[in-house]
This record gives sequence, C-alpha cells and structure tokens, in this order.
Amino acid sequence: MGEKKRKEDSESVFVFGKKNYKFMFIGIACIALGFILMAGGGSDDPNVFNPEIFNWRRIRLAPTLILIGFAIQVYAILLNPDKKKS
Repeated sequence: MGEKKRKEDSESVFVFGKKNYKFMFIGIACIALGFILMAGGGSDDPNVFNPEIFNWRRIRLAPTLILIGFAIQVYAILLNPDKKKS
C-alpha cells in the first residue's frame, strides 16, 4: 500500500520547460558553430608560418559566437517558462 502511494507521488517531472530546452539547443548550436569556425588554419610543415590563423574569423567572430552561446545558455537556465502574461 505504501509503495503504491510513493510511486504516485514521485511522477517524473522535467526540471525545465519546452521553451528552456529550445533556448539551450540554440545556445549549444551557437557554441558549436563558434568552435567550428575557430578550427583549422594550421600548416602541414611546422617550419612554415601560416598567417591564416590570425584572420578575422578566428580572432573576432568565433570567440564572439561562443560568448553569445554561453549568454544564451545562462538565459535558458534562468528563464521561467511558467510565467503568466498579465
């Protein structure tokens, strides 16, 4: 009898709502895109310098996308999906 009541009381409830998970996936995609844009640009020969590693995409765009992605993640965690509009 007690076990049945305990199972009824412990329903599986998600911590976040659907809106939170949507923003989390957007943030993860933004972070992944930033790391993909940052990759590459090396040289096959270690004695040859490749100035391609210092281009605008790797120095400015990719880190900015990663920071934006982390900001979206923080927003997704702090978002209250049950907030009623007044």
